[in-house]
Amino acid sequence: MAIEVFNRYESKYLLSGSAYRRLYLDLMEHMELDEYNKKHEFYSISNIYFDTEHHSLIRASIQKPKYKEKLRLRAYGVPEQNAKVYLEIKKKVLGLVNKRRTALKLDEAYEFVRTGQAPELQDYMNKQVMNEISYFLRLYNLEPKVYISYDRKALFSKESRDLRITFDTNIRCRRYDLRLEQGDYGDPLLQENQWLMEVKAEKTVPLWLSRLLSEHGLYRTGFSKYGNEYKNQIRNERTEQERILYA
Repeated sequence: MAIEVFNRYESKYLLSGSAYRRLYLDLMEHMELDEYNKKHEFYSISNIYFDTEHHSLIRASIQKPKYKEKLRLRAYGVPEQNAKVYLEIKKKVLGLVNKRRTALKLDEAYEFVRTGQAPELQDYMNKQVMNEISYFLRLYNLEPKVYISYDRKALFSKESRDLRITFDTNIRCRRYDLRLEQGDYGDPLLQENQWLMEVKAEKTVPLWLSRLLSEHGLYRTGFSKYGNEYKNQIRNERTEQERILYA
């Protein structure tokens, strides 16, 4: 049964290329590469984020409420038409992130969100998560809003798999061709050679990591990929409106 459930705290940091390289060398004294990254420098993650017609989910999220939620469709790489993908509900309550996801075939996932009708249960699905997504789809009339993909390098603590650190770069977004199989192209979200680091831990981070972050002068940021893409979209729309107004 394809199900993954996560309950963890997540902290985010923005790094320059040089800061990333210095920190990465120090981290490798305590951590090791994800199994895939042991053979490949990066792996690609692609997502479709769903929202209401007027972006009510992301608009609520960027207000930093105590509770927020989102629905996204995720694939690793660019999926084939009949490939397995993951439909995920991600919630955040008082800083604790809960992610529940189930595998679906690509067309099943599209139809599930479009119609609100769950496909016939298969052995690669999880009934409980499917029910939760069905309820979510009854609450909100959702449609695909944005595509976001990025290249990731992931590390795990040598002492505990509860601690994970990921580095994302080359984050690219688009608001057209909103299907995962269309390819992983789009406009850049970060500056060139900039990295987004996420520290993911089920409990508090170890003392050695706190010291390391302090030594490198790194401070948490509230960076959200979808949130920042939406803010960019709003700024671009306002700029275009002003250009037309004063033309």
